[in-house]
Amino acid sequence: MSIHKEIRKVTTHVLQAMKHEGKKITMLTAYDYSMAKLLDKTGIDVILVGDSASNVMAGFDSTLPITLDMMIYHAASVVRGVKRALVVVDLPFGTYQSNSKLALSSAIRIMKETGAAAVKIEGGEEVIDSVKRILSAGIPVMGHLGLTPQSIHKFGTYVVRAREEEEASKLIADAHILEDAGCFGIVLEKVPASLANQIATEIKIPIIGIGAGAVDGQVLVLHDMLGITQEFSPRFLRRYANLDKIISDAVNNYIKDVKNNNFPNENEQY
Repeated sequence: MSIHKEIRKVTTHVLQAMKHEGKKITMLTAYDYSMAKLLDKTGIDVILVGDSASNVMAGFDSTLPITLDMMIYHAASVVRGVKRALVVVDLPFGTYQSNSKLALSSAIRIMKETGAAAVKIEGGEEVIDSVKRILSAGIPVMGHLGLTPQSIHKFGTYVVRAREEEEASKLIADAHILEDAGCFGIVLEKVPASLANQIATEIKIPIIGIGAGAVDGQVLVLHDMLGITQEFSPRFLRRYANLDKIISDAVNNYIKDVKNNNFPNENEQY
């Protein structure tokens, strides 16, 4: 029997066992109760309450504006809908960089006020003090390397990272640093597949890819893979539905029926 069928609750230990046994890890984002409950029923392994909520829920141009309070609101909503999946919450921009005490305070708020299982932090060596301080409080941490959207103004672009040898070497070193510190997994975003595969082979903790080839698992933004958002079409994105059209058609039919006095009919009244 597979791990997927055996386990009642996904934990960081389960993810480690899945990597050890060569079983792929599935991860999607969610930001509200209803969608989280639906995802959890499918048997998804990990639900990420991503700071991508800044884009797809709040309409900002980047992940930078979303606040800790906003992330806590979304995360608490998600946790209430989840029984099985591991819920991981992004620490938003400005809540952990260069201040490990603030990082711990932010992580504690997330854990206490949402009931989530772990937090995720962008960066390697430059944020390791924050990572270690959070881990020292018994809070599981997932790392995030490669393209780190919170650093978009430093990069100036969303192009693939670590194509050059110097940046690739730093990425490998950062992955080892995060593993040695005690992170339970790392998201690798938009890096060459060969480099990601090398890291996944060297590193004993799960490597979750997004635009990083076939590593230990995959993550996508839910609104992108369901076709709710149409403006975003990178090479790594596979759309599994076109909800933009499905929802638009449904709403247009509703409008037409109301306008034409076809809704409600006699069977839809009291």
